[in-house]
Amino acid sequence: MIVLKQKPLEWILDAVKNYDSVLIVGCNGCSGIYQVGGEKQAEAMKLLLEMASEIKLKKNLEVETCTVLRQCDRDLVASSLRPLIRRMKGHKAILSMACGVGVQTISEIFPEIPVIPGCDTLFIGMRTKEFGEFYEFCRACGDCILFETGGICPVTRCAKGLLNGPCGGMREGKCEVDPERDCAWVLIYERLKAQGRLDLFIKFRPPRDHRITIGPRVWRGE
Repeated sequence: MIVLKQKPLEWILDAVKNYDSVLIVGCNGCSGIYQVGGEKQAEAMKLLLEMASEIKLKKNLEVETCTVLRQCDRDLVASSLRPLIRRMKGHKAILSMACGVGVQTISEIFPEIPVIPGCDTLFIGMRTKEFGEFYEFCRACGDCILFETGGICPVTRCAKGLLNGPCGGMREGKCEVDPERDCAWVLIYERLKAQGRLDLFIKFRPPRDHRITIGPRVWRGE
């Protein structure tokens, strides 16, 4: 899941101050699942912007909301937003509550309208505790070796991205860079041992081919 956090209200208010009308677009994908930028959050942002603009900007900002299933889907975005954008008056802008992909999807479809990101995109991760703690699990490196490492990614979870075991700085199972963090390669060892696959622990892995991660990347389905 893509992990996001909302931008501060003051930042958003400053971004919209020169516009007469704003369309807040929520996303019920990653952003909505973790209650950062879904339908409820878009409605809450509408109320906040209306009150804040009246009190701080001394103006009546016209605000509408719309939430789509996924902002990374061009067809969904185009069909959902086009009728609403036609109704907007004056100097207008769009506030996207999705990840950076959602912001850019809207910008591609409606290039004549400024799109303001309402969230910061952090990483691809998983919720590790019930109340809002998220852990980065994937770098989208394009060359997945999780089968060989017991489902634990050394590219992401090792601070140095090592592919052939722990560094010399590991102490008592903890990372040299952050002593509070478990060493990824100790976790990999324990996982492979439990699975009876320790032969993979000593397998040599050549350096990663970083050419496959040169951006912007394109994938065309086969």
